[in-house]
Amino acid sequence: MSSQPRVEDILPLSPLQEGLLFHAVYDTEAPDVYTMQFAFDLVGRMDVAALRAAAAALPRRHANLRAGFRRRKTGEAVQIIHREVELPWDERDVSDLDEEAQNAEIARILAAEKGRRFDLASPPLMRFVVVRQTAERFRLILTNHHILLDGWSMPLLARELFTLYAHGGDDSGLPRITPYRDYLAWLAGRERGAAEEAWRRALDGVEGPTLLAPAAGERRGAAQPE
Repeated sequence: MSSQPRVEDILPLSPLQEGLLFHAVYDTEAPDVYTMQFAFDLVGRMDVAALRAAAAALPRRHANLRAGFRRRKTGEAVQIIHREVELPWDERDVSDLDEEAQNAEIARILAAEKGRRFDLASPPLMRFVVVRQTAERFRLILTNHHILLDGWSMPLLARELFTLYAHGGDDSGLPRITPYRDYLAWLAGRERGAAEEAWRRALDGVEGPTLLAPAAGERRGAAQPE
């Protein structure tokens, strides 16, 4: 009996993902300003094993969280959906430190995670760290690349994560998801001519070029967003 292939699907990119991929690979030595980070303060008794099971269920449910991004020889960018991925998970314990030292160590962990680039070809492009401060206080740190999630998606992801936690990582009772490929299909079916006309109206009256980059010869480093 042959084993299942590692690749589940190959999909195109949305226009925004195209731009984010360009910026991520344009300069692989500079900080990637599209590395996003969210930290959650969790108060009360916590089952760390159940939280890890809940986090691991997210990419199992959502194919787009198992995406790696590559360019074909033709130059076309695609997202390769892996059948399975191992979600990076780390646990730290700072409970033996006083409050000031705890805050300093957590700040160090946050900065280190934020500064560690993702290889966009190697999913998953998200990772978790849970920091134990006391028996009833934890900090959960989620670091991901913006090419996976935006501001609209994060509240949905967080709600699903903690719903899964309440069920010990079992997703059998959760509603069926809408596949990301459905959104890409909807995008592909949009009327391009109508979109171009909308932009012509929006830019009507602009008579000169718009500066998109600094003057020739001027170098500016990447600036981390606040």
